[in-house]
Amino acid sequence: MCGIVGVIGSRPAAPLILESLFRLEYRGYDSAGIATLVNGSIDRRRAEGKLGNLAADLAREPLAGTTGIGHTRWATHGAPTKNNAHPHGTARVSLVHNGIIENHAILRAELEAAGQVFSSETDTETVAQLVDLNLRRGMTPIVAAGSALRRLEGAYALAMIFAGHPELMIVAQHGAPLAVGFGNDEMFIGSDGLALAPLTRQIAYLKDGDWAVVDRKGAKFYAMDGAEVVREAKLTRLTGAAIGKGNYRHFMEKELHEHPAAIGDTLHRMISPSTRAVMLPHLPFDLASFSRVSLTACGGAYFAALAGRHWIEEFARIPADIDVASEFRYRNPPLSAGTLGLLVSQSGETADALAALKYIREQHVPVLSILNVPESTMARESDAVLDTVAGPEIAVASTKAFTAQLTVLACLALAMGRANGAIGAEQEARMTDALLQVPSAAAMILDNAAEIKKLAARIASARDVLYLGRGTCYAIALEGALKLKEICYIHAEGYAAGEMKHGPIALIDANVPVIAIVPSGPMFEKTASNVQEAAARGGQVIVFSDAEGAAKLKGIASETIILPTVDPFVAPILYAIPVQMLAYHVAVLKGTDVDQPRNLAKSVTVE
Repeated sequence: MCGIVGVIGSRPAAPLILESLFRLEYRGYDSAGIATLVNGSIDRRRAEGKLGNLAADLAREPLAGTTGIGHTRWATHGAPTKNNAHPHGTARVSLVHNGIIENHAILRAELEAAGQVFSSETDTETVAQLVDLNLRRGMTPIVAAGSALRRLEGAYALAMIFAGHPELMIVAQHGAPLAVGFGNDEMFIGSDGLALAPLTRQIAYLKDGDWAVVDRKGAKFYAMDGAEVVREAKLTRLTGAAIGKGNYRHFMEKELHEHPAAIGDTLHRMISPSTRAVMLPHLPFDLASFSRVSLTACGGAYFAALAGRHWIEEFARIPADIDVASEFRYRNPPLSAGTLGLLVSQSGETADALAALKYIREQHVPVLSILNVPESTMARESDAVLDTVAGPEIAVASTKAFTAQLTVLACLALAMGRANGAIGAEQEARMTDALLQVPSAAAMILDNAAEIKKLAARIASARDVLYLGRGTCYAIALEGALKLKEICYIHAEGYAAGEMKHGPIALIDANVPVIAIVPSGPMFEKTASNVQEAAARGGQVIVFSDAEGAAKLKGIASETIILPTVDPFVAPILYAIPVQMLAYHVAVLKGTDVDQPRNLAKSVTVE
């Protein structure tokens, strides 16, 4: 989950690397470091904690040089200390790494026996010491690096620089993403295109097993066996302009206010305004040919997929299975002919989701991915992609990408239903009309957020919070609880409302807020009865509902947040927004780090 940047050019490298690392800090912020070549020798600065600490060190003691590498870390092996911060290396070589070297213990014992002296607890230093030993034995940098790479087991993205070689960088990828950016007499490398967007628009992505030799004039790409391969540089859609905070205090606040645009832009990509029909981008398969859907995702994307499974079964009348990606392939599920593998991910780089994708492909099942990063590894390895048009999302806790995922899943369910005849044109038009009303309803919530902000003061002092929901709103209960855990550090659990009396009701007392997601519709009466059960046990019941629902629950709920009235079909998309907003305002009151909560990273690129 770490972020990697490298520069070879004529400009001072350290400022460019530092700026790009700030764009990658969402990947990890336990420690950071930069190494450059200064008069042929390797010099470096490292700091524990966030990038601001490294920036302060560089201000006091700048780094010269026009070739360098940088890293922002999410700790795996070794505590997040300065000594364990990247870059690692020796006087001969310095490198940065994202991933896990699984055979590091065996290699370390071998290297120590050969006289190599380690200075950190990390698996990464094993690679540096292996390359250094090869250099000490007289190999050239390219041969030394290639020989070392063939010894590695695990997942890695690596970038190396070498003393005495100011215009050489060697990079490699296996199971962790890496991009190469092409400039004018300068070259760049980064964990993703977002880091490189202000520097170049021409980007080539390595494939698993690739390594590359980079200099100021370009890059040569090789397979692990040494055969030269072609990796075409393409014009990226990413720009540096889209990722500032503007006038908002936090990226999360900014991204919350981008919900209406993210939902609207995604709908405009998928719905024909003239026919009110879902018009998905061209797919290389017939949606009517599938008799089963297997959904897989991680974190909040899994909750979106839960709602998607409900829609697919209800409107397309196709059986659907769902797994968290970290469990999926270990369950070893049989995937029969006629199954569609459906993956949902914000980054498209999550290691568990990529492993699930690989498993699905090995079962000879087509893969359709719903992604917010169209140039991600998952996008390149899927048979087809449906984009969530949410734009860059920098806050670690996902907001607008989540509602965009729900929007795509809703459209896909309708498209599958129309393709196999489960719904007709009239029903499809009615449901697309409901979808097209969501952006304006979302804007109304954002414009009238005072009650949610006021409610945050009640939640901020809680130690435990329960969220309840039924049907597709069960997924929103899970999302609300996750957000409170992620950024507020409050223990919270989401439950299917009907399950409350099967255990969780024992937790309810006057000190445990119960937040119920209760839009009007077919599930209302059943969920309302669960709200009454919680109130009867002295629970502080807080209801999120529309005007009709609020009126029916008057006198039962201790507090009600009234939301715009929408079709029950689209309620989960709309109701996701206030539960995310609530967590945001609670986090602000508690003074936690909203955008970069402790122990987390946005793109989980290690298992």
